[in-house]
Amino acid sequence: MKGAVMDRDLERTATVRRPTPRGDAAVAAVLDTVGELVAQAPGAEAVGLAVPGIVDDETGVAAWSENIGWRDVPFRALIQERTGLPVAVGHDVRAGGTAEQRLGAARGARNSLVVPIGTGIAAAMVIDGHLCVGSGYAGEIGHMSVGADEPCVCGGTGCLEAVASGPAIARRYARRTGREATADAVAALVAEGEPDAVAVWAETVGWLGTALAAATVLAAPEVIVIGGGLSRAGDLLLGPLADDIEGRLTFHRRPRLTTARFADEAGCVGAGLWALDLLETQ
Repeated sequence: MKGAVMDRDLERTATVRRPTPRGDAAVAAVLDTVGELVAQAPGAEAVGLAVPGIVDDETGVAAWSENIGWRDVPFRALIQERTGLPVAVGHDVRAGGTAEQRLGAARGARNSLVVPIGTGIAAAMVIDGHLCVGSGYAGEIGHMSVGADEPCVCGGTGCLEAVASGPAIARRYARRTGREATADAVAALVAEGEPDAVAVWAETVGWLGTALAAATVLAAPEVIVIGGGLSRAGDLLLGPLADDIEGRLTFHRRPRLTTARFADEAGCVGAGLWALDLLETQ
């Protein structure tokens, strides 16, 4: 969980980072963190909150998050009651997409995908300059079936997130070798040419390519921005992934692949931009 006090130039005057609990404890932790940050900013004018899962941006309700374990949490109302400030609430990946579109690696593109690959996988889609929300359901490519047989926490089978997220890469490597390793460690082994790591990585690239090629056909992005922890692999991921996507397309526009500017801070920056948007529309 990350939070910051920002001025109107998005310069940070205070920050906080702490573990994210689950369920009701997570809701309490969010409210306490917001209250703590507002207390450090006597002139605070608005709050921006980015959370995972299915989020109704219009009502400010976090409808569902399997990873955190909450349902139908009215964050906008709860934070307004606690702080007395206007509150913008949205999906963490769309917040990151907002940051990368306006200030980061997708700046200047009218059509883009921002795809963080970490604990989970999702996409922020900008089409003709507009962030696609879809009543909170747009961009959930992590739960697109890519033909694998791995069960997913969502209840489906073969979801992209179940085989290509950071924890999934670690799990598949451990299952193959009997050795524990993080996704970062697997990437390092790939760079060294370790055969089992190379095999796991190649499968991962293929599944990511399947999903991102399909997204390219639908959204025609000029650029695909890869964020999250897996983006630290850099060209070790982007090179083969670009080749895989290329091999799945015919007449379609080829997207440029790049890594995110804001890394794991993109959601925080995007939430700050949403808060500024509130002030500009009042």
